[in-house]
Amino acid sequence: METQIIHTLTRDFETYAHSTEDGVFFWLARDLQLLLGYKEWRNFHKVISKAKTACELSNQPIEDHFVEINKMVQIGSGATKEIEDMMLTRYACYLIAQNGDSSKQEIAFAQTYFAVQTRKAEIIEQKILEYERVQAREKLKGTEKELSKVIYEQTGGNDSFALIRSKGDQALFNHTTQQMKERWGITNKPLADFMPTLLLKAKDFATEITIHNAREHQMHTERAISNEHITNNKAVRETLVSRGIVPEELSPEEDVKKVERKLRSDEKKIVKKSAFSSKKQ
Repeated sequence: METQIIHTLTRDFETYAHSTEDGVFFWLARDLQLLLGYKEWRNFHKVISKAKTACELSNQPIEDHFVEINKMVQIGSGATKEIEDMMLTRYACYLIAQNGDSSKQEIAFAQTYFAVQTRKAEIIEQKILEYERVQAREKLKGTEKELSKVIYEQTGGNDSFALIRSKGDQALFNHTTQQMKERWGITNKPLADFMPTLLLKAKDFATEITIHNAREHQMHTERAISNEHITNNKAVRETLVSRGIVPEELSPEEDVKKVERKLRSDEKKIVKKSAFSSKKQ
């Protein structure tokens, strides 16, 4: 019986979803009333009132999630009657489930259902952030490779690239590369592999400016390019600090290479699972 309720409520909840012209999904309170096992509107309306209070306490505008409407319904013999209803966002449905009578099987399941949906959303968001960080690291690698190329083309050699990059680190962090590695507990690995996405993009931006100005102003010495790189990293640092972000005080993140391997593993699992599902069909 419980399994049947789970399958039915999951199917019906998504089936009853409506969409505005802007693509915003909503549910009608009268439909949700039945899905959650409430026979009388007045009892369900009390739950909605509690959910509104919870919405307000969470600093969310009630009018963004609970929109009162009226609609016409047939009452027999072709006659119609106007009744009150409400358009509810997914968040409003979640609050209603949380404030419902948990002794009802439908409510108990709905609470679990929304908890699972919330967790899924959190996992998806985390994956998106991980992909963004991996991409930012790859972008920085490409930009630094381009800087190495510029140094070679304009100075006749690129032996000074590592030194220039290190000076950029010191200008950005107000610490040497080695000092930052010690601060973050890094051994025998690139500092950038542990940088948060924000710092990866900050370093990339400073390096892009160095490349542009080195070419634009035809800098032909290591000293000129090095000074340019220091200036750009200092400028980026000043911008971050002015916004309350001190680069050296940020915490390191997981080795980006491990994150990349994990994402690739997850992708393979998804592909394998999809292939298995296709075979079953």
